[in-house]
Amino acid sequence: MGLAFVPLYIQYLGMEAYGLIGLFAVMQAWLTLLDMGMTPTLNREMARFTAGGHSTQSIHDLLRSLETICICLAVIIALSVWAASGYLASDWLKADKLPTQIVAQAISVMALVVALRFIEGIYRGSLFGLQRQVWYNGANAAIATLRHGGAVVVLAWISPTVQAFFFWQAAVSLLSITILFMGVHRALPSPPSPPRFTHEAIANVWKFASGMMAVTFLAILLTQVDKVLLSRLLSLELFGYYTLAATVAGVLYIIIGPITVAFYPRLVELSIQENQATLISVYHQGAQLITLLSAPAVMLLSFFPKNVVFMWSGNVNLAENTAPILSIFVLGVFLNGMMHMPAQLQLAYGWVSLGIKTNIVAVAVLIPAIFWVVPRYGAIGVAWIWVVLNAGYVLIAIQFMHRRLLAREKWRWYFADVFLPASGSIGVMLLAKQFQPASYQNRWNEFFFLLIVGALALVTSTILADRIRPRLLAFVKHKLPRL
Repeated sequence: MGLAFVPLYIQYLGMEAYGLIGLFAVMQAWLTLLDMGMTPTLNREMARFTAGGHSTQSIHDLLRSLETICICLAVIIALSVWAASGYLASDWLKADKLPTQIVAQAISVMALVVALRFIEGIYRGSLFGLQRQVWYNGANAAIATLRHGGAVVVLAWISPTVQAFFFWQAAVSLLSITILFMGVHRALPSPPSPPRFTHEAIANVWKFASGMMAVTFLAILLTQVDKVLLSRLLSLELFGYYTLAATVAGVLYIIIGPITVAFYPRLVELSIQENQATLISVYHQGAQLITLLSAPAVMLLSFFPKNVVFMWSGNVNLAENTAPILSIFVLGVFLNGMMHMPAQLQLAYGWVSLGIKTNIVAVAVLIPAIFWVVPRYGAIGVAWIWVVLNAGYVLIAIQFMHRRLLAREKWRWYFADVFLPASGSIGVMLLAKQFQPASYQNRWNEFFFLLIVGALALVTSTILADRIRPRLLAFVKHKLPRL
């Protein structure tokens, strides 16, 4: 939903105001540092609860303890961002068309939205750990439609201002917190005694939570420091184009996220039960499924970025300015996505040190590289840095992981889980390049061309996915008699 309505946001607000929405996304990501590992910790502990690792009372006490901490931090977040709004508007951002007062007002409202979205995370993590993904996905689909579709209605019929956009986001976040809170407490059995804040509950999970806090901090540095620095180094309009490219490339996480969310609690259960054979099977299924579903989308965005952006937005200028960044940036996102299942396996075993060490090295390379590259190559140079860093994860970090976990499965991961499904999509794209329509002629022609090419790439990758193909065929065979 967020991706679908971006062209309308730009139409009603302009590119500079959309740059503020990009700043909101960056700020939201950075402030998850104050989460202190609470969301991933609750995810893991709720999964352990389903496997018998917690009593009903202890899991309720843990949830209440973390709820209390989270709400206190949300108040601090809102007040801090509000206090800094004047400085950010006048001294940090480079707005040419929007008045400084308007920018400051938008950031003030943004402070409330960021705080509310921060609270949402704790209930989302709980539902994932309880394996209530289906319920959550239904609720989240409705909330996302209201959040983004409703914003367009507000901009079109009430007030086409960035302040109105953020006021609407705050209202929907309040509703979202209420719904997710009810979902978590209905999913958990009632405790013998009323849940309460306890230091013991915090102490029992602190080691894992502190490790996750370090991992989160470094992950945010890697994924968001480019945007923070570019918001300072580029004009707000150019920053908007870079943010747009990152947003479009981020569609891959919409594909990858639900897979890792569904597989992670299962990996935790199997690691606790020491069921190695099933764990290996589940690990490869998840990794292969990520490649199978993301590779066609990646290759479309990399081989045909102008076609995709024009088909989506109908805006030639937007396509011309976004496509060069998008075609490169999306490759880095793809390589990053390939590491998600190995990362889930590490967390299932409570092993966070490898992620911390590799991310420290990556951050040490990334920040000075950005300062060197931006004056010379601009935003495209930063996109290439993102590709190189993530290639390092795939080529180097995975070696260290498979020395300790599933030592005999490394080459199967490289060849069967990543290379074969991805190569199928690449082959289809190379062939399709010979038949692509002329750019900017007709959005429907672009749509049907991309749809056919994407479908062929998906079919080809599926044929080459040895663990997913037989399961899919068995599912179809089971369903056909009913049809």
